[in-house]
Amino acid sequence: MSPARLVAIAALVAATAACRTRDSVPSLRAIPAPADAPSVAPPSSERPAVPVAVQPGGGPLPGSPTSFAPIVRAVRSSVVSVFAAIREVNSMQWGFNGPQERMALGRGTGFLIASNGEILTNNHVIQGAAFIEVQLDDGRRFAAEVLGRDERLDVALLRMKAPGVQLTPARLGDSDRLSVGDWALAMGNPYGLAQTVTAGIVSAIGRTGREVHLGDDSFGNLIQTDASINPGNSGGPLLNLAGEVIGINVAVHREAQGVGFAIPINMARVVVPQLRQYGHVMRSWLGVSIGPVRDNMVDWMHLPDARGALVQDVEPNSPAAQADLRAGDVIRHFDGQDVSDSTQLPWLASSAGIGHRAQVEFYRGGRVQTVSVTLGAMPDRQSIALPQDRPGMVPIPPPSGP
Repeated sequence: MSPARLVAIAALVAATAACRTRDSVPSLRAIPAPADAPSVAPPSSERPAVPVAVQPGGGPLPGSPTSFAPIVRAVRSSVVSVFAAIREVNSMQWGFNGPQERMALGRGTGFLIASNGEILTNNHVIQGAAFIEVQLDDGRRFAAEVLGRDERLDVALLRMKAPGVQLTPARLGDSDRLSVGDWALAMGNPYGLAQTVTAGIVSAIGRTGREVHLGDDSFGNLIQTDASINPGNSGGPLLNLAGEVIGINVAVHREAQGVGFAIPINMARVVVPQLRQYGHVMRSWLGVSIGPVRDNMVDWMHLPDARGALVQDVEPNSPAAQADLRAGDVIRHFDGQDVSDSTQLPWLASSAGIGHRAQVEFYRGGRVQTVSVTLGAMPDRQSIALPQDRPGMVPIPPPSGP
């Protein structure tokens, strides 16, 4: 064998050994770009790239973000951590008879809505609290008081006791303009990790209390998102790409991942003035029990389609009874608003105002009729217990630990 051939074989063996040594640790390798592909600068090491939507033919869709960092920088000073000292009483502890009392620390999130220190959060974050404290983005802590709370919608209005401190309220968006597939960012305090940001999309809109199993089934229209929501995110904002609050994070599916829910900010807007003025919400009342219109009801009830709210029962002496609404009526319009689904009517009727005279359009016997109803005050009723004993959606649980 010639010396030149021996040298070539030796070089080949050395190169093979070098490759084996380099590849002994598995690694991820980029797929080579086509030869005619334009060169792209690598993403900054200080700011990882965010996935963007891609349109057919390549390139990001118009309006797709390349980073959420500007949104976070604009909003984070408006988001606060909420700490609630909750008094718990045990009937027996460590072998001693009689009630034993201890203080538990609940943690959640809120966001500023006014420069005077007003904060929106969930009612279940502060319910039963003996003392409330909030922490700003810069670490400063201040005591807070409850201005008002609404157990049914699960919102609470707080006010920081921070005179002279410059505060930045969040901008509120229009949740009625949301579409499935819109970007959504959640900011909060999961497991005590303040100012955590997660991103996802609006997975669905108009989720009902019946679907979510949130105890009180009187209001629908919840926003579903796959942005990661965990214990401690309760009361935090759900944001759009303009940095506006579109929802208040309120619930998660306890057996799923990426199934979270938020109260539309437009619903919260309605109750905030009453929480500020009265400390609670004074709801109007129609006085009917309703259900959905099923497809198999359309023909025999002589309806054009399955839209509307089916009146199942009318309470005696209620505004509905005085206006001669009856079981079997299908309400299609309330006070000028379309009622395409039965879950819409309770919110429309309860937020119209006590003493308000509403026009109600409905089908009866295949004919369209209209009556005028003067709404009364909603009677006080005991809250429905949350279904903790079965799978389903529940309010975001508090983080474990002291």
